[in-house]
Amino acid sequence: MSRHIVEVFEAELERLRSSVVKMGELAASQIQAALDAVARGDEDLTARTIERDRELDELERRIGEDALRMLALRQPMAGDLRAIVSAIKIPNDLERIGDLAKGIAKRAPALHRGVPNSPNVPSLAAMGQRVLVQLKRVLQAYQDQDADTAEEIWRRDEQVDNFFSGLFRELLTYMMEDPRTIGACTQLMFVAKNLERMGDHCTHIAEAIHFQVRGERFDGHRPKGADASEISLPNA
Repeated sequence: MSRHIVEVFEAELERLRSSVVKMGELAASQIQAALDAVARGDEDLTARTIERDRELDELERRIGEDALRMLALRQPMAGDLRAIVSAIKIPNDLERIGDLAKGIAKRAPALHRGVPNSPNVPSLAAMGQRVLVQLKRVLQAYQDQDADTAEEIWRRDEQVDNFFSGLFRELLTYMMEDPRTIGACTQLMFVAKNLERMGDHCTHIAEAIHFQVRGERFDGHRPKGADASEISLPNA
């Protein structure tokens, strides 16, 4: 009977992990869709991206309910307890990433219709792809329970920060050289800031993975890129 209970618990835990991974994959697809909407000005894609955010919200709710039920019924200890706690914390960051992707998508119509003189900024797409790679890597680390990769992602967040700082300066240059670009550049700054915040959420996920696997938190402060933490924009 005891062995049966253990097997049932392991199956429940695996379903919980699978749900977290599914939510992460949806968050990654939302980032790509939002970037595509901004690049193409596709209003249908914008609408679909905004609508699909509800799926992330619903997944987070279900995962939270399942995790709390397991805590109450199974009363896990040590590594199993940390696994369930991670399955509660990580979806919160994924849900925030989804919100930020929705915020990016909402700016696509303004960039292509209401705001003229939008400059070509290839580095914005490059930053978006960097964030997307970071999210996919941290999801793989979660699946593999790979604390080393999680730590590497945590320590390399400064790369996203440096992208943002460089973009911020680039957009300021556009605005100073041609005031007609101010409206579009302002919208693009919000897009870039949302991407930078997504990078922060990836590092939060990396922290949760590391703690789940090793039972300890990272030593020291997370490296930050040049001036990224000093550039503040309202919530986008």
